[in-house]
Amino acid sequence: MARHLALVVNPTSGRGLGARVAPVVLARLEAAGLTVSEFVTTCAEDVGRISAEVIASGADAVVLVGGDGTIHLAAQVLGGSGMPTGIIPAGTGNDFARAIGVPLKNPEAAADRVIAGNTRAVDLATAKGELITTIMCSGFDSKVNERVNRMSWPKGQSRYTVATIAELRTFAPIPFKVTVDGELIETDAMIVAVGSTSSYGGGLQILAGAVVDDGLLDITIIEPISRIKLLQMFPKLAKGTHVPHPLVRQLRGTAVRIEAPGVTAYADGERLGPLPIDVGIKPGALLIY
Repeated sequence: MARHLALVVNPTSGRGLGARVAPVVLARLEAAGLTVSEFVTTCAEDVGRISAEVIASGADAVVLVGGDGTIHLAAQVLGGSGMPTGIIPAGTGNDFARAIGVPLKNPEAAADRVIAGNTRAVDLATAKGELITTIMCSGFDSKVNERVNRMSWPKGQSRYTVATIAELRTFAPIPFKVTVDGELIETDAMIVAVGSTSSYGGGLQILAGAVVDDGLLDITIIEPISRIKLLQMFPKLAKGTHVPHPLVRQLRGTAVRIEAPGVTAYADGERLGPLPIDVGIKPGALLIY
């Protein structure tokens, strides 16, 4: 069991949930006899710097209080370091925590995983020099993200709803080239997603069946369907029941190249850049509780 933990808190995650959860977690860890040093971020970019400081300080483990964005930034430093990492979900999506089985709405139970001290190594995808903890998306979903980033109104999650409706009015299938382990697939598609975990967007199981430590990337291609049917598919994504649809193609591999004109990819909810993009897998990159 780790003796000295670094608790890295993003207080703004989940609209302030990080700040509310941190004292609960701190009390739980200290009650178990662990020594805890708390680091509170003042901006998202602090997370990587603090994570590097934690490694240099000689702490036995780091515990992250935040959402997928916080974990993404920390993973750039913690991935491959061998530093045991605990996750306390405090974001709006929490898809990485969901993938590794951390209780999403019980911070004390999440802290208990750290206290127990059992670790395992999980895979991370890689693209454009970054480590990806969940999924890289391209197509309709990434275009929605692009639109959201241009909007100043409304605020919060409703912005995504407005952007989705607006994007549906003009969206058309995109000609993709998807190369998986050297095998080229050319197809028009609505969405192409690749990653090492199953969900994005707060539980949409776009890569249903993905295993976080099998050393493989999962790929889902949704081929052309009508706008209405695409919209109707989203509730099925929450349950992973979209897989049997004849226009849904699932693949696995270790190296993926995605090409399409005029498409910008997003990963872990953050803008990654325009296609083409090569995606790889780094097995066992992150040691987690």
